[in-house]
Amino acid sequence: MRGSATPRLIVSSVILAAGMITGGYMLGDGLKRAHRADRAVTVRGLAERDVTADLATWTITYSATAGDLSSAQASVDHDTTQIRAFFRELGFPAGALQPTGVNVSQFKDNGVPNFTVRQRVTLRTHDIKRAEDAVRRQFDLVRRGVILEEGSGMSYTFTKLNAIKPAMVAAATKDARAAAEQFAKDSGAQVGAIKSATQGYFSIDARDGDSGGGWGVSDTPYKKVRVVTTIDFYLK
Repeated sequence: MRGSATPRLIVSSVILAAGMITGGYMLGDGLKRAHRADRAVTVRGLAERDVTADLATWTITYSATAGDLSSAQASVDHDTTQIRAFFRELGFPAGALQPTGVNVSQFKDNGVPNFTVRQRVTLRTHDIKRAEDAVRRQFDLVRRGVILEEGSGMSYTFTKLNAIKPAMVAAATKDARAAAEQFAKDSGAQVGAIKSATQGYFSIDARDGDSGGGWGVSDTPYKKVRVVTTIDFYLK
């Protein structure tokens, strides 16, 4: 009985050992493959595009001070007439200029009452070239007796961002992949599929540097749109 059981025990042990060796190899190979699949590189991609604004907005603030309210209001009305004439002569339709606010304040100077009437009107147009011409000739308003207050500057806006977003994201992704491929080349690997991606914020700034509005200072219609994406690529 013992002699017949021994061979079976030896065979079972051999089979068990072979199974453990095979299982260990498969487990080790699986871990290696899992490790390779988890390899990734994080890179950033940049896309920029020069655009021209398609909306111009000019808020003009002016005021007049007098010893009585009617005189101050009459002076402001005169300025309003001159401002409307200025834009009409430049070819803007009457509806392009709209009143956007009025304020009346009273103060005393050595006990003498004074009234200040402050008026705001806003030009809104998609005619960028005509808007630029108005900015270049804004001193004509001074010659007409209109004194513009600080902050009365033209502002240009690019409103068609959604139309160029897809192409810019694609360009940023391509730029990111080029950076990943360079990294992979240096490390002896290859770039695989995208593991995860984060789109950054789109920024729209003056193309030729910072430019702000204000009396005598104008924004620029020439803008630069910029987006940065962060992408994780698998390495293989």
